Amino acid sequence: MHPILAIVGRPNVGKSTLFNRLTHSKRALVDDRPGITRDRLHGTISHEGLQMTLVDTGGFEDLGQDPLQKGVRAQVETAIQEADRVIFLVDGREGVLPGDEEMAHLLRRMQKQVFLVVNKIDGPEKEHMAGEFYQLGYEAVYTLSAAHGYGIKALLHELVKGLSPSEDSSENSEEIRVAVLGKPNVGKSSLINRILKTDRLVVSELPGTTRDTVDSAFSYGGREYLLIDTAGIRRKSRVREKVDKFSMIKAIKSLDRCHVAVLLLDGAEGVSDQDARICGYAFEKGRGLVLAVNKWDLVKGNVEKKNQLEHGIERQLKFISFAPRINLSALTGERVMKLFSMIDSVYDQFSRRIGTPLVNRAIQELMEKHPPPRVGRGRLKFYYGTQTRTKPPTFTVFVNRPDMLHFSYERFLNNQLGIHLGLTKTPLKLVFRKR
Repeated sequence: MHPILAIVGRPNVGKSTLFNRLTHSKRALVDDRPGITRDRLHGTISHEGLQMTLVDTGGFEDLGQDPLQKGVRAQVETAIQEADRVIFLVDGREGVLPGDEEMAHLLRRMQKQVFLVVNKIDGPEKEHMAGEFYQLGYEAVYTLSAAHGYGIKALLHELVKGLSPSEDSSENSEEIRVAVLGKPNVGKSSLINRILKTDRLVVSELPGTTRDTVDSAFSYGGREYLLIDTAGIRRKSRVREKVDKFSMIKAIKSLDRCHVAVLLLDGAEGVSDQDARICGYAFEKGRGLVLAVNKWDLVKGNVEKKNQLEHGIERQLKFISFAPRINLSALTGERVMKLFSMIDSVYDQFSRRIGTPLVNRAIQELMEKHPPPRVGRGRLKFYYGTQTRTKPPTFTVFVNRPDMLHFSYERFLNNQLGIHLGLTKTPLKLVFRKR
């Protein structure tokens, strides 16, 4: 593992802005309101030839009446425990507040190497604003502006002193990237916490608890996985706040970097139009798919609910009939780990390469049994096909007249070619070109 740096501090001092600045990304959601970040968010930074893992955390504040704050504080404390060094971020414009003193007290107890960093110092003329923060008991105080970049290089230079690269710092290119998607409150974070056997993600009965997409590395059965937890995808008509809009965009964008999408349904509620819409997003992106029905412990003993669920899947999710399905319960752990055998089988087909002779033999057999329908005076002729890429398996088929191919016959070819080539659990992409 790379050396780990954790950013901690009160809400709204600029932790996510600093995270985005150091990782050269926009992975962390940023908003003027406090409390946007809730889970730990990881990113990779590099400075002076050293790669490090940077961790963004939620705002550390008094528990108060917020039912989520207990979970957020636990996430902050875990991040501190796992970190090699801690960036304690404070707001230079607001001065020292009780929340800063409480954070300093916690860090002293945990005995970590801490860098006290005063944010919102936009230039040398504002350096004097950092003076009062020496009362927190640190020998050195660093100043910067996360929003404008002032002081960033100087801080990084101090952070890397004495750190050494890990023995195995290479990225694992063989990891299977799995995005867990679904409506709000179907149990996505609970499922990942159950898999990891830890409270990696903040869980609440309140919908919309997860806002960022959160990555978690995981090893199981000799394979490496990257589990991507996402925000619940609401109907567009119900998205009113800017932060919810960006959370949904990030959730849908997670499909661009995953291999397999686990589409989580609420078994107790049945299948909704929004579930079908989310499945459509994954289908359009050409991702491998696994349909996971959560809360099965509430369904399996109820014949009426089971029939309603089966009818909904058959009626609304027929277009992803190739996706294997598993019934599980994130709450009880029932069949949760069996999910990985399905992920493996989907990924193996999703990344499989088929030899050209086998492709052409399958096409030839299909043409003999079910020749393309005649259109006008001409007839569509197939010459040969070959696989041109994987993830998803993509086949280029050369014909005499691509314009004569009817969409129904193309769908027939897609389904039958998958059966002939043993690719029944992954979407296929067919590209028709004129020879």
